[in-house]
Amino acid sequence: MRIILCGFGVVGQSLVKLFDSRSEDLYAEYGLKPRVVGVFDSKGSAVDSSGLELEKLIEVKKKTGTVKNYANTKNNMSGIDMIKNLDADVVIETTASNYKDAEPGMTHIVTAMKRGMHVISVNKGPLALAFPSLMELAIYNQVIFKFSGTVGGGTPILDYAKNSLRGERISSFSGILNGTTNYILTNMANGLSFETALKDAKNKGYVEADESLDLDGLDAAAKLVILANWVMDMKVTMPDINCKGIRNVTEEDIKKARKNNCAIKLIASCNKELIVEPKEVSVDDPLCVNGTLNAIAFTSEHSGTQTIIGKGAGGMETASSILRDLLDIRQEIVKI
Repeated sequence: MRIILCGFGVVGQSLVKLFDSRSEDLYAEYGLKPRVVGVFDSKGSAVDSSGLELEKLIEVKKKTGTVKNYANTKNNMSGIDMIKNLDADVVIETTASNYKDAEPGMTHIVTAMKRGMHVISVNKGPLALAFPSLMELAIYNQVIFKFSGTVGGGTPILDYAKNSLRGERISSFSGILNGTTNYILTNMANGLSFETALKDAKNKGYVEADESLDLDGLDAAAKLVILANWVMDMKVTMPDINCKGIRNVTEEDIKKARKNNCAIKLIASCNKELIVEPKEVSVDDPLCVNGTLNAIAFTSEHSGTQTIIGKGAGGMETASSILRDLLDIRQEIVKI
């Protein structure tokens, strides 16, 4: 399977390491032989239609900070040129999420679909701003569009809701969808001030380069959009979310919640309205997880409420979700 990899940060590199370490069993068990024919980062690209050497790719990136030094060639295709001109089966979009105009991810995804390529995205921006139209475009071009890593990282939240609860009608859901804010609020509950808890989260590398994505609830809102569309068949985008972050949560709020045997959590909920806001959650509620964990509770007509808990992010966890999507695409192609 020929692959173009958009972006070569933590997730992209983790994915290539996964391909390299599991190449034999992926082929033996699933008949999958991933062949990365093109990859680009912010400084340049590497292309080989017969397949790039994965170990060398990682080594070059580590030593020089970019994949453009993979080969001694002046041919340095841009990402969009690569998608337009290379023969590939799947485009994997891992560039940074952008909630203003979703670029460059949006152009990568749209161009790939129009060329008849299947797409896997862990970039939330395009889905947050244009989920309904991207799904229509995939159907129109008869390609498969997968994005299980956009919500929950390696925890299969989207798959669980769609497949494990098949036949059920989910009436509502709510959850902690951002591990960074959960880590900050957990530390505040343990006595740290907001500023100290935020500094600690930054030191550990949990906070996005643009901290507003975490602190103002934008990351959680984007995931809520994806869930609402995918699980509830809604046709919504980011402007439909009533969103409030954690900047105004005070130590008094934390103390008041503790007196009520609760903890303050940033909750994204879909129950007629779509809301992201800090709320008191009972410490006895399975949803009340700590640290960087994510948790989401689905309430359905006959099965009651079921909660799924797991790591929300991490390079290798997210890479594993991409591999899961790739195996699903391989299975669908074989059926055809």
